[in-house]
Amino acid sequence: MLYDASRLDHPTAEVFDPAAWRSSGTVEQTQGGRGTVTFIGDRERRWVLRHYRRGGLFAGLLGDRYLWTGEDRSRSFGEWRLLARLADWGLPVPRPVAAGYSKAGPYYRADLITEELPTRRTLAMALASAPLEDECWRSIGRCIARFHARGVQHADLNAHNVLLGDPGEVFLLDFDRGRIRERGAWERAVLARLRRSLEKVTAALPSDRFGEPQWLLLLAACGSD
Repeated sequence: MLYDASRLDHPTAEVFDPAAWRSSGTVEQTQGGRGTVTFIGDRERRWVLRHYRRGGLFAGLLGDRYLWTGEDRSRSFGEWRLLARLADWGLPVPRPVAAGYSKAGPYYRADLITEELPTRRTLAMALASAPLEDECWRSIGRCIARFHARGVQHADLNAHNVLLGDPGEVFLLDFDRGRIRERGAWERAVLARLRRSLEKVTAALPSDRFGEPQWLLLLAACGSD
């Protein structure tokens, strides 16, 4: 287990068990991306617990199991360390609280706890309810630009892991498999992935929710063409 000692005092594996939180706090479970997301808390803490699950072709075969290749290469440890670094840089991400794994044979399962952000409103949710102001698209672009300026590559930037808070406030979630690298062509690939996601979530919505004008506002603020 990895954990932030300023937020947890010698935790046990129970910290990753939603049932253990029900006796002393609150538990609200939802589906998020490829994993189960549980909002947990008590009088002093508001955290998010994510249990890692596979996506794609291996989802039905392996579910929440990953091939063991060493502790330092576990998904939860990798994301915890990356989030800690990004938070220290002042980037708008949830600060990590704890990461753990349980190993059985050649496989392991993993969990991550982060602090809950001040909003749960995803970009996909916002677009489903109303068009976004031009300045909101610019704010999203400026947020992405901050990460790219630091060489932070998001492995799956999409409309579900961009959170919108107060005006001008944007957060990014889900840095599983993310990394820090030299700037380059990968930035365009990250943006292209986001665009495909936006086109997918708005396909059945009115045309004013997303199109070329909105995309160009985001790109201009991101410093991309």
